[in-house]
Amino acid sequence: MTRAKIIGTGSYVPERVLSNLDLEKMVDTSDEWIKSRSGISERRIAGENQSTSDLCVEAAKKALEMANMNADDIDLLMVATVTPDFRLPSVSCVVQDKLGLINAASMDIVAACAGFIHSLSIAQAYIANSMYHRIMIIGAEELSSITNYKDRNTCVLFGDGAGAAIVTASDDDSGILSTYLKSDGRLSKLLYIPAGGVAQPYTHNGSGPTHDDYFLSMNGNEIYKHAVRSMGNAAERVIKSAGLESSDIDWLVPHQANIRIIQATAKRIGLPMEKVFINLEKYGNTSAASIPLALDEAVRSGVIKKNDNIVSAAFGGGLTWGAVLFRW
Repeated sequence: MTRAKIIGTGSYVPERVLSNLDLEKMVDTSDEWIKSRSGISERRIAGENQSTSDLCVEAAKKALEMANMNADDIDLLMVATVTPDFRLPSVSCVVQDKLGLINAASMDIVAACAGFIHSLSIAQAYIANSMYHRIMIIGAEELSSITNYKDRNTCVLFGDGAGAAIVTASDDDSGILSTYLKSDGRLSKLLYIPAGGVAQPYTHNGSGPTHDDYFLSMNGNEIYKHAVRSMGNAAERVIKSAGLESSDIDWLVPHQANIRIIQATAKRIGLPMEKVFINLEKYGNTSAASIPLALDEAVRSGVIKKNDNIVSAAFGGGLTWGAVLFRW
């Protein structure tokens, strides 16, 4: 089977920094409380005139440059996000227009924090079947737009950003070795936005949802339990499926959700924390953007090297989760 491999990465975060000290002035919380429970010190917040598509464009340009490709080389664009610019058209079409991807098909992937993992798995399938050859994947979120900054349990966690990858067929031993995807819709209301869809639409007469219903609602304790179990299980599965052992893994680049979830995932697969790439403290949970953002930072800093075996795992609303194992 033809493998898909990542040949270019890029990332972008907005300039505005929202620190734990800033949040102390907004809700009943403290820097110590946030750090001890999440590992986060600060996060980035999009500017007033920045949309999700704008974040996508900046990350994508860097990925194209690293891959030594032009916009018209791309034949498929996938954007993983839960914060699109509009309900219609898809944000991937907006990004396609802004980047000038004149030869590409485009689609949105709505799998929350696991969106980038889903996109990599789809890219692997398309390339293996020769349906598409040069695929751009972007994970991007403007979570500040759906975060209730009066809710101290959620507002301390989320930030904005984007990460991108260019994927093509491998011509050597590098590339995606195995993927695993899973979901459980029975648990969807553990992490969701109650209003805004057709189930609870906006009304003009005030008889519909309240203002707070348009923000993220999360059962933190239950999400934590499922995330710890599911991310660890997914990571184990891709290692086994690839015919490898934990000792063969050079890096875990996980979804940057919570330091305790990351630690539990590493422990589950028998990997020391020295082999886990973490930038959670700087950006918080950026959902679908977190893995590509971390991957780009690890690649550009020289942490990840040729022939390294890398596992990425993620868990998000839906509930959705999954993992991918690839050789750089």
